[in-house]
Amino acid sequence: MTIEELREIAEKEREKQKQYQHRIHVCTAAACLSQRSDQVKAGIEKEVEARGMKECCQVKGVGCMGLCAAGPLVSVPSQDRLYQNVQPDATGDAAAIVDSLTGPPVERLALSPDLPFFKDQTKIVLENSGNIDPEKIEDYILAGGYEALLNALTEMRPLEVVEQITKSGLRGRGGAGYPTGLKWSTVAKAPAQGGTTKYVICNADEGDPGAFMDRSVLESDPQRVLEGMAIAAYAVGANRGFIYVRAEYPLAIKRLRTAIKQAEGLGLLGNSIADTTFSFKVELRLGAGAFVCGEETALIGSIEGKRGNPRPRPPYPAQEGLWDAPTLINNVETYANVAPIIRKGGDWYASIGTEKSKGTKVFALAGRVQNTGLIEIPMGMTLRDIIFKLGGGIPDNRKFKAAQTGGPSGGCIPEQFLDMQVDYERLAEVGSIMGSGGLIVMDETSCMPDVAKYFMDFCCTESCGKCIPCRVGTVHMHEMLRRITAGEGKAEDLALLERLCETVRNTSLCGLGQSAPNPVATTLKYFRDEYTAHIKKHTCPAGVCDIKNPKPKAKPAEVGA
Repeated sequence: MTIEELREIAEKEREKQKQYQHRIHVCTAAACLSQRSDQVKAGIEKEVEARGMKECCQVKGVGCMGLCAAGPLVSVPSQDRLYQNVQPDATGDAAAIVDSLTGPPVERLALSPDLPFFKDQTKIVLENSGNIDPEKIEDYILAGGYEALLNALTEMRPLEVVEQITKSGLRGRGGAGYPTGLKWSTVAKAPAQGGTTKYVICNADEGDPGAFMDRSVLESDPQRVLEGMAIAAYAVGANRGFIYVRAEYPLAIKRLRTAIKQAEGLGLLGNSIADTTFSFKVELRLGAGAFVCGEETALIGSIEGKRGNPRPRPPYPAQEGLWDAPTLINNVETYANVAPIIRKGGDWYASIGTEKSKGTKVFALAGRVQNTGLIEIPMGMTLRDIIFKLGGGIPDNRKFKAAQTGGPSGGCIPEQFLDMQVDYERLAEVGSIMGSGGLIVMDETSCMPDVAKYFMDFCCTESCGKCIPCRVGTVHMHEMLRRITAGEGKAEDLALLERLCETVRNTSLCGLGQSAPNPVATTLKYFRDEYTAHIKKHTCPAGVCDIKNPKPKAKPAEVGA
């Protein structure tokens, strides 16, 4: 496959699509499919056929359009129309949408594309989501897909690719925010095992409650991740890749397998890509659902067929990773940023975001917010704008209480920080983390000690048990939180909880234990009055906890009574 042949494929697809006067896109990502969008698509196709419009109207299944709260979503790109809550045949929605191709929009279903939710996003990772068919490689190529890879292979040395990634300021989107260019450079310099073997791994083991960023990218634009991995492999000198994805993501797995097969069929993966000496083969590995396998050394152990336990570092995977060979590990969103950076240059990417946090970040916006869904924002947007402009505010006229970023190991951010810029540094300052991009909004009906208990229950359940601080410390913290929310806590429990947080954070082996105390520490810091209400007043201010006032102790019987 040469760059000329790639452009021929794009031109053929462009000519093929020119025959269609009308296009109707139906979201077929998991969120909309759960609301029967496949039946919506079938109903629209039936109506198109009944009107004899198959030759002039294309009905296409596309990836996530973002606003999951309004699904199933249907768009008509040629007319800049977007329809929400579209239902299958019996409602007449399909017929009304097809009729609207030659008439006014369907007002009862219309959703304005000018909403802040859509207009205030900056899409790099998600630029193709909702526009291309994720199971058709020609659609991706028409959108510029694989040009970055072929240009890198034929016009750039590996070192130049690493330099562009370094210049971009891209940081790992899996949670820690480690500079991507520095990691690539380390792997590139590491001597290959036996002089030939290095590996590239895509971490798609997304297990945070309320998070669906990586899943949506894989369901909506899988070729983009494969292209990013191939560019990374060329840059660091690897020839084998693995995508570690949870088995609970059947649609993402299906589309990844289709994408790999199609890319291999066109010579964009496999041997001698673009008639060069570079070869790169990708395999899938399915995770069984252990949250700890999101940690890179545990993930490596799982791929090797071992139990997914973290191991001490150093050595880091960049020197000794998969089967003791130098290994590059990045997550889905990191790889999805690579092709645009190579296409447009590192300086372009670095112009977006803040001084130390460059580019954009994809968030799964969930919880007590009107517009739940998938968003991509420039680093530095305020929490207030995310929640009240893109998110549409809190439903039922309730009051905002907190936002939790970074999954079960993230901190709970109170109202006083609503005007804080969201980037790696600001989040760390208030005791939270970026994580992979979960953002859960809470209102006045949330009890913060109960929230901390929920996340601690998750962390102690998911602990691999290898190190004592995480295995034992998280269990003790959870038990103390259980007692507090049951009205059985003591005043001295709060100081003990804080000491436990420090101990677990500073002595745990891996990132799970090191960050597990964040929800407890931040709720203790910012919502201490709720803890004291549970302990001293035996009440839950949010009315969530079932507290039974303790019975007064019986007075000792008087002597001689």
